[in-house]
Amino acid sequence: MNKESIAKQIYEVAHITGTFTLRSGQVSHEYFDKYLFEAQPELLKQIATVMVELIPENSEILAGLEMGGIPIVTALSFNSGIPAAFVRKQAKEYGTCKLAEGADVNGKRVCVIEDVVTTGGQIIESVRELRARGAVIDTVLCAIQRNPAATDILAKEGLTLKPAFTMEYIKSVVGE
Repeated sequence: MNKESIAKQIYEVAHITGTFTLRSGQVSHEYFDKYLFEAQPELLKQIATVMVELIPENSEILAGLEMGGIPIVTALSFNSGIPAAFVRKQAKEYGTCKLAEGADVNGKRVCVIEDVVTTGGQIIESVRELRARGAVIDTVLCAIQRNPAATDILAKEGLTLKPAFTMEYIKSVVGE
């Protein structure tokens, strides 16, 4: 399946309209509900096939951000053979008190995995926490980049954003 076909499927499965408040506080009248495409095993597999090509060669750990990045990082880990870490929005206050479960990120070259990126606010918070725990991070992969400004916002944090798809690309493929 080619990238254009995958983009059409993402649109058909996950593009919804209405009034939505994004994590950034912005209001939008369209939304890509990532859980709808992440819940479709064949589509998630195809998205992971596109994304695996974007993983930097020196990556030792793939770190999926809670919650939408978790299914994607699992698929990428399976396809790439690179161990995965599952990153919480905040460290647990009980048990192991970990921020990142699974593979240990300390001293490792970590590639962060996210689902849909608008401004990158949660990415920045999570990367700062992971770096404080010894992770070396310079790249973020996402399934869909919603806002082109996210590239520059993340660059100010020393991060390169590599989207598998942009919202503009997906919409152009379906003729919107």
